[in-house]
Amino acid sequence: MAFGFVGSRMLGFLQCVILVLCIFNGSLGAFDPPLTLDYYKDTCPTVLEIVRKEMECAVLSDPRNAALILRLHFHDCFVQGCDGSVLLDDTITLQGEKKAPNNVNALKGFRIMDRIKNRLESECPGTVSCADILTIAARDAVLLVGGPYWDVPLGRKDSKTAGYELSTTNLPTADESLVSIISKFLFQGLSVTDMVALSGAHTIGMARCVNFRNRIYGDFSITSAMNPISQTYLDNLKGICPPAVGEDNKESAMDYVTPNLFDNSYYQILLRGEGLINSDQELYSSVLAIQTRQLVKKYAENPIAFFEQFSESMVKLGNITNPETYVNGEVRKNCRFVNT
Repeated sequence: MAFGFVGSRMLGFLQCVILVLCIFNGSLGAFDPPLTLDYYKDTCPTVLEIVRKEMECAVLSDPRNAALILRLHFHDCFVQGCDGSVLLDDTITLQGEKKAPNNVNALKGFRIMDRIKNRLESECPGTVSCADILTIAARDAVLLVGGPYWDVPLGRKDSKTAGYELSTTNLPTADESLVSIISKFLFQGLSVTDMVALSGAHTIGMARCVNFRNRIYGDFSITSAMNPISQTYLDNLKGICPPAVGEDNKESAMDYVTPNLFDNSYYQILLRGEGLINSDQELYSSVLAIQTRQLVKKYAENPIAFFEQFSESMVKLGNITNPETYVNGEVRKNCRFVNT
């Protein structure tokens, strides 16, 4: 889609689609949840301290664990809301989300969640939901690798169901068009600004070859203006990821400059046309990237503006809860299984 020709009629149609989604996204996505900052003040006052200590151990052992937890949180909230459904294992009576096409081989960090849950069950049995744990852990993950702090509203319940099919339809993919990704964020009650800011989470973490193959054998050289330095980077990527099917699980950092530091270099990479996956570079290079291009420039130049918006957008993301859990939800004893 980048640098492709889009006729005026098609452009007008796409803009209308976005407008309609903007108008109706309130009824499609975000639910106003009964969350509070002091939800566990009396029932489990040490919850934040326990989660922080466990995350400190996880990130100290491997900085990449920060990205794993942040990705888990995102994939949870985009399917049924932030209800811990992504943590459920398959059983005879329940099909979880872990093996859905957009999740299998992409999600890790489940053992970190197990350790945190076990600690909290020892300290405050049957009190802190897995959904809340994951939301707190995602905030701490960002903070521990240099990112911003934000207060996390709490009080989510865990779902007794999972959304395998929704994992396929709701989650953005690496080769998806800009308009399609915008529509998926609007569906969740998140704005275009939220989308660009939350995409900045790719300043940490890795992408698999299967997700950046089309990009590096596609228009990478065009968007990077065939810069000699960019060409060296591209050659390295091609050495990791062959053009034919194979080596799909080999990985490369999405931010090759500071892969383990949460900063704004991701946006600077997009300005150079060196985004690793198509959906990232679309934010700057697509012919439809009128608003998103300006936001990429803003965050590339102003890390404080990025941090402030990322914090605000993460709170909005975490507030996408599952209304059904307040009627039929629970606090799981084990994040992998519904209580018996």
